[in-house]
Amino acid sequence: MFLDFFKKSKKNSAQKAKERLQIILAHERVSNKAPFLDDLRKDLIKVVAKYVDIDPKEIDVSLQKDNSIEVLEINIPIK
Repeated sequence: MFLDFFKKSKKNSAQKAKERLQIILAHERVSNKAPFLDDLRKDLIKVVAKYVDIDPKEIDVSLQKDNSIEVLEINIPIK
């Protein structure tokens, strides 16, 4: 409906995090750098630790590039 346009939509934290990640990745593709990985790792620790028991030292975040394909790999061992 037309009035739905004016309503504030409530987004859950997962949706917000997904949108932030998409923005960060789009920005980093343009600059061909990956300095965001440390910040991403810190954010992941905060979010995941709310829901499950993890060891922050064991979280591994890496970005691999192969020609035109980029892969963001995130390993979070759960206790």
